Amino acid sequence: MTGFAYLAALLVSITGLAVIDARYRIAVFDRPRPALLTIAIAVAAFLAWDAAGVGLGIFFIGDAPYLTGVLLAPDVPLEELFFLVLLTYQTLLLWRWLDRRHRARREAAA
Repeated sequence: MTGFAYLAALLVSITGLAVIDARYRIAVFDRPRPALLTIAIAVAAFLAWDAAGVGLGIFFIGDAPYLTGVLLAPDVPLEELFFLVLLTYQTLLLWRWLDRRHRARREAAA
């Protein structure tokens, strides 16, 4: 069961972000197509980064009892994909929230 602990934590975290997004309509729940495209492009870029790191011998899977053992590529666990989705989704939410806040302040000042 511990082999799915990290994946479960990632999925719970992504779900939490989606709940916040749905409640405040920040990104995916505001403009789904551009938001999902942004997440997909960022995840693809990070996976290319990972592939380069693995190819250079910089990234590797060590002793990892909390991983499922499912690999997307050599030394790229399934959990990496969900971690990258989490990373990019939370960054997009933060960026969009800060942009809204900035615009609201600018409009209030005008």
